[in-house]
Amino acid sequence: MVSGGADSTALLLLAVGSELDIDDGHGRARIARERLHVLHVNHQLRGDDALGDEAFVRGLCAELGVPCTVRRVDVAGLAAQAGSAGGNIENVGREERYRLAGELANRLSASLGTPRSAARILTAHTASDRAETFFMNAIRGTGTSGLSSIPRRRNRIVRPLLERTHEELCELLSLKGIAWREDATNADTRYLRSFVRHEIMPVALGRNPQLVSALSNTCEILSDEDAYLGQVAARSYRELVRRSGEGVVALDARRLGAADVSIARRVVRLAILGLSPAARIESAQVARVLRIVAQGCGSCNVSLGIDARVEYGLLFLRVPRRTASVGPAWLDVPGSVRLPDGRTISARLASVPAGSSPEEVARAHALEWGGRSVYLDAVACGVSPSGQGRLWVDAPAAGDVMCPLGMHGQSKKLSDLLNEVHVPAADRPGVPVVRSGPTGQVLWVSPLRCDERVRCVPTTRLVLELALS
Repeated sequence: MVSGGADSTALLLLAVGSELDIDDGHGRARIARERLHVLHVNHQLRGDDALGDEAFVRGLCAELGVPCTVRRVDVAGLAAQAGSAGGNIENVGREERYRLAGELANRLSASLGTPRSAARILTAHTASDRAETFFMNAIRGTGTSGLSSIPRRRNRIVRPLLERTHEELCELLSLKGIAWREDATNADTRYLRSFVRHEIMPVALGRNPQLVSALSNTCEILSDEDAYLGQVAARSYRELVRRSGEGVVALDARRLGAADVSIARRVVRLAILGLSPAARIESAQVARVLRIVAQGCGSCNVSLGIDARVEYGLLFLRVPRRTASVGPAWLDVPGSVRLPDGRTISARLASVPAGSSPEEVARAHALEWGGRSVYLDAVACGVSPSGQGRLWVDAPAAGDVMCPLGMHGQSKKLSDLLNEVHVPAADRPGVPVVRSGPTGQVLWVSPLRCDERVRCVPTTRLVLELALS
């Protein structure tokens, strides 16, 4: 990517005529000409100056014989749509540049017949940028990841000039008599990077002239340690996760609370990013989550509307969604009912094979289907011996009581049963309950448990199969 500034102009010059290490396994080497392609993104923020940058890059590429693609993006408009404040225009612009670079790299890989993974997106970040980013992140507040500043490589993005300073690149261009463009906004200290560059760096360099080199070494150390902690956290996350998908991540809260806090923080961040990859996570948000984990109960809001709640020994992180309530609806026997979430409850009748035990047949069926389909005594469920009947399907209601199979006729509140199997309160309206009628007996809480009183017994002749699919 070439903006026309000194650093990116120097990167283009070096890519064309010198050896660069672009992390492709060849070390320092010349880049094949057919692999070179310049992307310039006009953010449309600086009027004629931006058009001048665009013309400069086009002209330089034509002079060097390098193909050039220009993209114009209304960054201010995109930031306004996203509700970003003025300071976040920089973030929106950066995200757009990388998005467009990725699309161009994919298209060029396809035209060359090479794997996408072989492409490299080169940016002109320098050791000076790395030092500035270190201070910027420290001012905002960050951890080891932010203090490690700009990595040399992230996926296909490579920064081959991280060992050089901005001043060195300007000197190189001057020696070769090559001009570059100056962005007037780089002097505007309302922007954090400009503030760091013009207000903080000169003072720090006055105390330590080798500051840029020293911070570069510090960033390398922090980057290595951050990578190691990231690997440990990823392994811990895999060990702690109990549920993942459909907008929910559930972690073992007890083990998370016992983990070292440096790992626990990262595990929580991984869980949040799994739900919302674009989330900008603040340390205070992670601290709130770990606080309710330590308490063993409670809830809090995290980021982008993600809710955190500790219950049943689990930490649930959930993207808010309204669970569609089941029913109410009649279920004809035989027949089926489609639930609001797309699942189906079906009912059909079957006869017990001659010489077979109804109890054994029902038990084998339950084991085969894992609770998603059950055999019940049709007559006990209210179906006539001739095979006619209607059942009722709805959601759990306050005061519901049943005699769960296996409890030998003892009754239990349906709410207690749902607590025991760790169904969060927010999900309970979506649990299908099959009853003998609108105010009748609970027959089956799908797919959890059927009622003891309607199980198949030795005298069962007509079997009712209820299934959730």
